[in-house]
Amino acid sequence: MTRLQIWSLELGHNRTMTKVAVVTGSNKGIGLAIVRALCKQFEGDVFITARNTGRGEDAVKTLNSEGLQPKFQQLDINDLSSITQAAAFFKATYGGVDILVNNAGIAFKVADTTPFEVQAEVTLETNFFATRDMLTHFMPLMNPGGRVVNVSSFVGSRTLNKCSTDLQARFRSEDITEDELVGLMKRFVEKVKAGQHKEDGWPETAYGVSKTGLTTLSMILARRLSKERPHDNILLNACCPGWVRTDMAGDKAPKSPDEGAITPVYLALLPPGASQPHGCFVSDKEVQPW
Repeated sequence: MTRLQIWSLELGHNRTMTKVAVVTGSNKGIGLAIVRALCKQFEGDVFITARNTGRGEDAVKTLNSEGLQPKFQQLDINDLSSITQAAAFFKATYGGVDILVNNAGIAFKVADTTPFEVQAEVTLETNFFATRDMLTHFMPLMNPGGRVVNVSSFVGSRTLNKCSTDLQARFRSEDITEDELVGLMKRFVEKVKAGQHKEDGWPETAYGVSKTGLTTLSMILARRLSKERPHDNILLNACCPGWVRTDMAGDKAPKSPDEGAITPVYLALLPPGASQPHGCFVSDKEVQPW
């Protein structure tokens, strides 16, 4: 019996009646907009999470002023102890998790003069490795019928198309493992530090590579769910919210945060009994080629 199956059996005896949704990096921007929409549409508790408790509590007050009642849990995805404490809280309080939206992420501005090797390490550490840590610790908590949404980007698809044919083949393959993917992400950072990433087949975008990795990880984990928990109807997808006016993307973007939240929320609220999309990359509610 796999670890996921053991956890799912344990959770069956430890369920509260209240469902729960968790959104990472949700004190502002798209994350806050996702929480706002879930508060209106999801029958259960919805958690704002943030590294900074003060900012998280301020975000709760913002939505309180709109007549909504989110809850707050401190969660820094770059701090493994913070992830494990949050996982323990949700297991003890709710017996599991029904919706997980991995929204937290970073991007350096185009004009940022930080050396590229630093940008590569920092960007992948958050957008890929820390998000993977979240998934490692929260996937076993997902209740039957659960929904997992990883907020990726169309930049990941564009970046994939700029990789060498060998790299493209691995990222798109049905048999790539999580370990192999982790190795590729580490290889990118190492090659950047050595000044050899271009000759190794990588384009000049740390953010793009991090999102290529996240979308590929989503597909790997979806295949694993289908194999290890075939009857639990858990759907896991990656998505692009679009170009949204946020601190990260700037004020020239065409979409508002609430518009950016539409696709992540659509995936988070896929109806009971739905079998698709699963293991897909979705934008504007449509499955996109990978």
